[in-house]
Amino acid sequence: MMVGLLTDENTISFSGCFVQFFFFSYFIGTECYLLSVMSYDRYLAICKPLHYATSMNAQICIQLAASSWITGLIASLFVLILMLQLTFCGPNEIDHYFCDTLPLIQLSCSDSNLVELMSFILAFAFTLPPFLLTLTSYIYIISTILRIPSTVGRKKAFSTCSSHLIVVSMFYGAIMVVYMLPKPKVLNNVNYICSLFYTVLPPVANPLIYSLRNKEVKDGIKNVSRKLISSRVYKTWLG
Repeated sequence: MMVGLLTDENTISFSGCFVQFFFFSYFIGTECYLLSVMSYDRYLAICKPLHYATSMNAQICIQLAASSWITGLIASLFVLILMLQLTFCGPNEIDHYFCDTLPLIQLSCSDSNLVELMSFILAFAFTLPPFLLTLTSYIYIISTILRIPSTVGRKKAFSTCSSHLIVVSMFYGAIMVVYMLPKPKVLNNVNYICSLFYTVLPPVANPLIYSLRNKEVKDGIKNVSRKLISSRVYKTWLG
């Protein structure tokens, strides 16, 4: 997908397209549940700090992460198998910038009602429950933060959650628009833009949003910046 976006290479083989579709579906489904697990982690850290060590120990973390990955794998395999049952005998131009469910279905010359129905059901199952869990967690988190008497304490708690909340809002909102709303042709451009919000922007933004809040990372960036500036000044002075 990145090759297609960054270069003029806009062709992909039939098998390559379905491989791309499988991994795309797998990672998106997994991400939906991982984001809700992260919101639950923040709920425990802020609302139940004394129980956090026992409620979110290493074993539970592994179980939650593994459940997210396994659920995403099963769902993506199921949709892939259904997609491979379709017959493709007509146009071979995908009206999208990667191999997604709906653009591939539009190329099929066989009955795709079952695939469309299952895609909608899985999109519903992988977006609405995790989104509601995330929303519920943040309702409790915000109500707890507002009860903190210290202004510094409130700011620190909000800063802990703000980065995750930004990513969650972009991710779930865009997915719901693309997969759960009607698809008139006039909204094609909107779907393309929303697809960028959950495929390209989160991976690009995540290192900036999360890493720049880490003290060691910020100190490392400052040190590198000082060295570059010092080196530049020294070379200019010698010149």
